[in-house]
Amino acid sequence: MAPRVVLVGLPGAGKSTVGAELARRLEVAFADTDDLIAQQTGRPVSEIFSSQGEPVFRQLEADMIAEALAGFDGVLALGGGAVTTESVRQDLAASGVPVVQLCAEPDELLDRLARAEPRPLLAGDAPARLAALAEARSARYAEVASARIDTSGRSVAEVAAALHSQLAGQPT
Repeated sequence: MAPRVVLVGLPGAGKSTVGAELARRLEVAFADTDDLIAQQTGRPVSEIFSSQGEPVFRQLEADMIAEALAGFDGVLALGGGAVTTESVRQDLAASGVPVVQLCAEPDELLDRLARAEPRPLLAGDAPARLAALAEARSARYAEVASARIDTSGRSVAEVAAALHSQLAGQPT
């Protein structure tokens, strides 16, 4: 048993919202690795980052992803930075599970993030931090993703429908 699809992308790309809608359409479970880590540790991701640092969080994340790839049957959304960890990229490649990168224009990402929970890696100058994350991670997303869907200007339902069609082998 393995996930039906894994979603990756920058913060605000729509991994959690699109993932939940796609799971509903597929009639399977949805999980977000940040939520799984928070449930397992009893602490929000932001607290783990601030009290223990990013390396500790990334190890917790890598362990959670390995566990999910081995035993979760549904739609799995990874945290935006998960692909920066080599073992995560290796586990994704070895799993054979379709990995889809969700992306959006920077202004749209920032607009979505302004309405969401604060993100530790975007503290301070969010536009500059997001641009730096995009530059640093783009090659990693390309390395793991078997497909890419632009969520810019599209509703959650539109993106989920396109992704559902793509997974079923239909043109989007």
